[in-house]
Amino acid sequence: MADAQKITKNSDGTLSVPDCPIIPFIEGDGIGPDIWRATQRVIDAAVEKRYGGQRRIEWMELPVGEKGYAKTGNYLPPEALDAIEAHVVAIKGPLTTPIGKGIRSLNVAIRQKLDLYACVRPVRYIETVPSPMKHPEKINMVVFRENTEDLYAGIEWASGTDEAEALAEYLKTQMGSNIPPLAGIGIKPISPGNTKRLVASAIRYALENGFPSVTLMHKGNIMKFTEGAFAQWGYEVAKAQFGGQTITEADLYDTYDGEAPAGKVVIKDRIADMLFQQVLLRPDEYGVIATPNLNGDYISDALAAQVGGLGMAPGANIGDRCAVFEATHGTAPKYAGLDKVNPGSLILSGAMMLDYMGWKEAGTAVREAIQAAIKARRVTYDLARQIEGAEEVKCSQFGEAIVAQMK
Repeated sequence: MADAQKITKNSDGTLSVPDCPIIPFIEGDGIGPDIWRATQRVIDAAVEKRYGGQRRIEWMELPVGEKGYAKTGNYLPPEALDAIEAHVVAIKGPLTTPIGKGIRSLNVAIRQKLDLYACVRPVRYIETVPSPMKHPEKINMVVFRENTEDLYAGIEWASGTDEAEALAEYLKTQMGSNIPPLAGIGIKPISPGNTKRLVASAIRYALENGFPSVTLMHKGNIMKFTEGAFAQWGYEVAKAQFGGQTITEADLYDTYDGEAPAGKVVIKDRIADMLFQQVLLRPDEYGVIATPNLNGDYISDALAAQVGGLGMAPGANIGDRCAVFEATHGTAPKYAGLDKVNPGSLILSGAMMLDYMGWKEAGTAVREAIQAAIKARRVTYDLARQIEGAEEVKCSQFGEAIVAQMK
């Protein structure tokens, strides 16, 4: 086995992945250590099974969150961010937002400081997982949520502050806006540059992974110059960068009689509230969804509920320089150290990471094994209480059950 090396990015944006890459990990707070141990075991087993010792991962822990504060006095040490960027690919458990320490959210801070502009959330049903839907098997969508602006920019002023009152006065006198007394005020920036790179990444993903459409989700019927502009800019980047590989929904019916030519991705848009109905009533008509931040926050969690909840929902934050794969749920401190909770979200995020690295055989091994383990009904408490005839096992035991299913 060759010595461990960093993953690097080529000039064309592709990755150069050695046979023994060094991958930073953040264990996380609360239940983070429990689910990370199970996840690492599963990922290492998948790599070993698929590549027979020709490849392996050298893990490098980064002290972030409560570990970071205990070691350095900083919940998010700059050295950790530097290490993620230097190694290109990283994975993390859930992090606690420190109370009264000046950081709104460690998770958001990591995304913004590393310019991880695309929050990517695949949602696909795993057989046997309890679902409120009659046909959850029809759900196979990937949400691309813009990560750096919209309401997550965090530009706001509290009710009654001098700043809020000054801005309200300016909006009333200079802009003719009617601001209620003592209103808290937030600003929602959506820009062409950040929109276009997000939508371009969504289209590229659809083309590379065989999805038939990219839907631009927005509330442009009301917010025409932010949400509406998001849709407009999305169509513009599709035409400018992918003109030979995409068609609009209008073209689909006006030119192609409703049948998309082979290899073409259909670009369409939907008003946000309508799309919430559509993914319930006609989920098989949607593939990749590209959307501003707040819409994406809502729709990704709603879709996760349709296939069984956040416990089985993977996620990644991807930028041009690096990518961080993460559990999509919180730290659940009351279960910390109990070896109890479902590690599925982080394990499936690990499978996404393997795919991103080009180790798709190992990523597939993880997904197939977790499906087989759930069908065998040896699952953690959250699934066991909903699956008839299931045996409840610990977090670590569920990880071992997944490993045992790898062929």
